[in-house]
Amino acid sequence: MRAITDRTARVGVIGLGYVGLPLAVTAARRGFPVTGFDVDPGKIDKVMAATSYIDAVSPQAMQEACAKGMDATADFARLSTCQVIVICVPTPLNPQREPDLSYVEKTGHAIAAHIRPGTLVVLESTTWPGTTDEVLGPILGTSGLTLGEEIFLAFSPEREDPGNTAFNTSSIPKVVAGSGQIAGDLVEAFYARVVDRTVRVSTTQTAEAVKITENIFRAVNIALVNELKLVYDAMGIDVWEVIDGAATKPFGFMPFYPGPGLGGHCIPIDPFYLTWKAREFEVPTRFIELAGEINTRMPHHVIDRLRAIVDADSGRGLKGTEILLVGVAYKKNVSDMRESPAMKLMQLLDEAGAKVSYIDPHVPEIPPMREYRQYAARQATDPATLAPGRFAAVLIATDHDAIDYPALLALDCPVIDTRNAITRRGLAMERVVKV
Repeated sequence: MRAITDRTARVGVIGLGYVGLPLAVTAARRGFPVTGFDVDPGKIDKVMAATSYIDAVSPQAMQEACAKGMDATADFARLSTCQVIVICVPTPLNPQREPDLSYVEKTGHAIAAHIRPGTLVVLESTTWPGTTDEVLGPILGTSGLTLGEEIFLAFSPEREDPGNTAFNTSSIPKVVAGSGQIAGDLVEAFYARVVDRTVRVSTTQTAEAVKITENIFRAVNIALVNELKLVYDAMGIDVWEVIDGAATKPFGFMPFYPGPGLGGHCIPIDPFYLTWKAREFEVPTRFIELAGEINTRMPHHVIDRLRAIVDADSGRGLKGTEILLVGVAYKKNVSDMRESPAMKLMQLLDEAGAKVSYIDPHVPEIPPMREYRQYAARQATDPATLAPGRFAAVLIATDHDAIDYPALLALDCPVIDTRNAITRRGLAMERVVKV
């Protein structure tokens, strides 16, 4: 405990992605010695060069953290020098839409091979309630050290929100829980020195459930407005205008907005972790699964509507046409591509025989992804080359502020707007269809 309270404990952060890098930088800036661990040599090289590769970490913050001694390595033997180890690795779904904990398990075995007595291990990766104690705990036990006496285990869910300028890693309240009283005290003491506010709950299972509940709440409400969009569209009612009107009520309503599908690591994935775990207890999760079905269907709905619009405009289907896809990041004003619905739209357009060009000021080149590997290194089209008559339609998937929307309208083709981007900017709607 003393090493944590006086900030001399070396913190090892495993996984230097959208969660791990901001945490590592924040801990370093708050006075802890920090070593980042990753299997990607590119990330390690950038950390060692004090170069940020994530929007949430400013160049100044990165340089300050590195000036205070933060480094990075692929040598997991160096975990033996850490008194606090935080796991920030992916928890995706497998092709059968079931939890894939392989990254957590491999990381756990790497820790077990090098951990020293007195170390606190914290899992931040989102997962089903019980993972920390039921999966990670036994793996760490293979180290020969006793959990709760020689090494300590805790869970604290990440709450990163790419593109959010109102909150950052240090200002977002941190839910913490330990496997036992001592672990709980240690994890609370650690995060109290990294972030502005901690919220301690009774068990790691509760903390895991907190995170999954936050994301299910969003997934279900987004599914609701996506379904309302279909209903109101059939009635000739603008769902965005309806939501904005309802949002003026100062109580009892929280606005969520429809879109072409779900993106980001959390919302498209995390609900399925709970539905999978619920089967063990023979508890149905029909409401959550229905929301998943609605949200998963949205890219198909968008392409169906696009096909009908192109046919009505030019008398042809999508095969052989060129479609301009606007925005491939999963949300506005960021470069984050995780689970972006734009990639599903691109795939569906390819399967329909269309040629797809894209523009995105934040993604000049599509990075390697676990899915959609066929699109890695595809280059964005130079907006200066866009010209009337080239495209059968423009499809707005992500409404970045840096997009020149009047230029899109000047392309003299239908514009399919899945984000209400044109209306919000007060532009002419003659050939714009909200989908």
